[in-house]
Amino acid sequence: VQLVESGGGLVQPGGSLRLSCAASGFTSDDYVIGWFRQAPGKEREGVSCISSSYGSTYYTDSVKGRFTISRDNVKNMVYLQMNSLKPEDTAVYYCAADPWGTCPPLPRSYWGQGTQVTVSS
Repeated sequence: VQLVESGGGLVQPGGSLRLSCAASGFTSDDYVIGWFRQAPGKEREGVSCISSSYGSTYYTDSVKGRFTISRDNVKNMVYLQMNSLKPEDTAVYYCAADPWGTCPPLPRSYWGQGTQVTVSS
């Protein structure tokens, strides 16, 4: 299983970014996939996840109404649309997945390498 994130970068407060996670190696579309983030000096935090068949989603309180997770099972891609970004959203964002299950809880079996998101003026 391989997860590869992309789409991070530097954005001004109030701006938007879309993170992508390319998933490969799963034998079916039943995998649960999500996003975590880790800011300098802080513990890794679960941000969002999405299940497979029913597309149920979860968001941590601090991103509700600003972030949207979606998945394209044909392309094996998961996206995190981040709007109204704040400096406190600055972190390395990681994609994570479980081969099956529900969302929540957040998946933790497989991890990507992370992509940096910096929100600063």
